[in-house]
Amino acid sequence: MGARMPEAAEKEARKPLDARKVETAAPRDKDYKLSDTGGLYLFVSKSGHRTWRLKYRFGGKERRLVLGTFPDVGLKQARALRDDAKFALREGRDPGLERTRARHSRKVGHQNTFEQFAREWHASQVERWKPVHATDVLESMENNLFGEIGDFPVDQIDEGLLLHALRKVEARGAIETAHRLRQRAERVFRHAAANGVRNSNPAVNVKDALKPVPSKKRRPALVDLKTIHTFMRDIDRAAASPVTKLSSRFLALTAQRPGMVREVLWTEISGIDWANLHAPACDALWTVPAAKMKQELDLREDEAFEHKIPLTQAAVNVLRTVRSFSGGRGLVFPGGRESSKPLSENAVGYLYNREGWKGRHVPHRWRSSFSTIMNGRIERAHPGAERLLTDRLVIDLMLAHTPSGMSFSELIYNRHAYMERRREFAEDWAMLILEGADPVEMLLDGRRRRIER
Repeated sequence: MGARMPEAAEKEARKPLDARKVETAAPRDKDYKLSDTGGLYLFVSKSGHRTWRLKYRFGGKERRLVLGTFPDVGLKQARALRDDAKFALREGRDPGLERTRARHSRKVGHQNTFEQFAREWHASQVERWKPVHATDVLESMENNLFGEIGDFPVDQIDEGLLLHALRKVEARGAIETAHRLRQRAERVFRHAAANGVRNSNPAVNVKDALKPVPSKKRRPALVDLKTIHTFMRDIDRAAASPVTKLSSRFLALTAQRPGMVREVLWTEISGIDWANLHAPACDALWTVPAAKMKQELDLREDEAFEHKIPLTQAAVNVLRTVRSFSGGRGLVFPGGRESSKPLSENAVGYLYNREGWKGRHVPHRWRSSFSTIMNGRIERAHPGAERLLTDRLVIDLMLAHTPSGMSFSELIYNRHAYMERRREFAEDWAMLILEGADPVEMLLDGRRRRIER
């Protein structure tokens, strides 16, 4: 056993450190330490390098934390850092982990600006967006935010800086754009936080400081069946491309979003015997993949799910007619110039306008027509009955809406439910709107035909 330290030297060693002891700590043949209080000590290497260290216990294990180097960190500052670490321990936090996280946050935060994080977030999301939306998101930030706050580290941007940038957008009268920019900034700050840069996400707090978005004018929709019958005859007998007229009828029959109809593929259609033109198609189905639904809903920030649409015999007749001259490959409703590209997004709308229906009906509002008329029918059929609630839920499911009173998680599990009832509604809707309409084969005539009134 080694010789016992003299009592006087032992007492001296137990005393808290003072500035003189720290300053005169010289290197020895091997590393040693000079203890202070509360687990703090000065570690002196044999090369003479002196560092402040803290010994503590967390999670039942002994740990050590390097607080800094002397003389950059003096005794007083080392004790203050020790006290901070003790406070973290009392709150159940590991001071070593806290220090590592803070160091990483400072390093990343000062290297990565709002613009850098914004571009990184945009790149991570671009695959789930339609190209036009992806371009709009980036250009809106380039034109309105990057020049104002783009060069600032995200952890240095506060509500005042962000609101100043958004006020400039408001001053141009672009109120809705200012709100969209705030939403995008909020996601950028969240992305930065997920990557280790703590920030207050000022975009959350400025939401109520922005001017309210003006009420939008409701787009026109036909909700009277007699008017719909007149409209159908006008479109059926218009001088227009057969593909445009057929896609219009398919859109009316399915009441789905125009973008989904434009980009429907033959591979998404099932349950139809293409070889036998007269075979019934009681199980005909259009299945929109989840990826497509995600693109359709990206502006609404909804989750995506596979969407199954029962096809009526009338809708099947449209598909068989299109297939007779399109070959049944790729897009169901291809554009006039290139079969690999879908019908123009404005083709059906322009057709409606040319035939005198501008300001009265637009393609997207077939969904409103379907919802209004079918909800009215079920209410008259069983007013106040429990079945009414179920049928309203079914109508929402047919439109790929989250039904009122149903959680989204429940919708995910119920999205294929009530298929028999959906098919009944679809057939009823087809019968209602096609009363007096021309047979689908006549839509192949691109010339204007006289309408008998």
